Amino acid sequence: MAVIPMEGRVSLRWFCQGAGTFLLPFAVDLLKPTESEVNSLYIEYKLMCILLYVAVNYVLIFVTLKRNAQQIAVRACMLGVVFGLGLILGTQSTILRIFGWYWCLLSFFHFSEYFSTSIYNLDSLTLESFLLSQSTAYYAAAFASCSEFIIEMYFFPGLKTYWFVSYFGLLLSMVGEVMRKAAMLTAGKSFNHYIQFEKASDHHLVTHGLYSWSRHPAYVGWFYWSVGTQIMLCNPLCTIGFAYTSWKFFKERIEDEEITLLNFFGEEYLDYQKAVPTRLPFIQGYKLQY
Repeated sequence: MAVIPMEGRVSLRWFCQGAGTFLLPFAVDLLKPTESEVNSLYIEYKLMCILLYVAVNYVLIFVTLKRNAQQIAVRACMLGVVFGLGLILGTQSTILRIFGWYWCLLSFFHFSEYFSTSIYNLDSLTLESFLLSQSTAYYAAAFASCSEFIIEMYFFPGLKTYWFVSYFGLLLSMVGEVMRKAAMLTAGKSFNHYIQFEKASDHHLVTHGLYSWSRHPAYVGWFYWSVGTQIMLCNPLCTIGFAYTSWKFFKERIEDEEITLLNFFGEEYLDYQKAVPTRLPFIQGYKLQY
């Protein structure tokens, strides 16, 4: 059984503590006034409770933790708050519920990247493992995703009520998330968020588990996770855009990565490459030229 290091425990604790925002509206409802007394101020009261809860948590972070743990907790708590707010929206009986699911998927993805890395490869763990310091293109894609959902919800609300499509997208994203994390844990120290150009002494070729089915199962999982989020939101434009940009990104990344893997493992990787496909549509990887 894997031992969770301090960094992992800190991130898990504060992610869960941040996610506690989900419980606040229900706690407030226990003191709910009579229906005749319910008004807009009651909603504002709930929002104030959430803001106060978040503020108290951040005060606790800076008062009780040392600097390194603070930096971890600040990010994990923020992701937990987003997750909790997503759950609040996700339990509503309105179109916004799928927007809440999106927040949950997005925040959990970033938290779990850090937490999983703390378990399988502590030596490579940094604050960058949250993958929050992404490229401008990544944040532009997230902004486009939210913008399309809000615009279409306003002008074409019926487009966001195909629940069977949303449920399929949610399932696809969850399967992709599980596949990615399973691949990361299977590879252990041989997995890294960044392409390695020098072979480490403990770096070995992983060919068992999911790696006997796909040469790059973590990329397959991430691809279907990202596309699934847009199917879930019923975003036709971003579904196409995410599918294309993700496909292009992974095509180029896999080719670059396989050049280094061929340099690291030579004939062993060449045989593996011939036996196991990438499992990403129309991506064959780097082909050695003779």
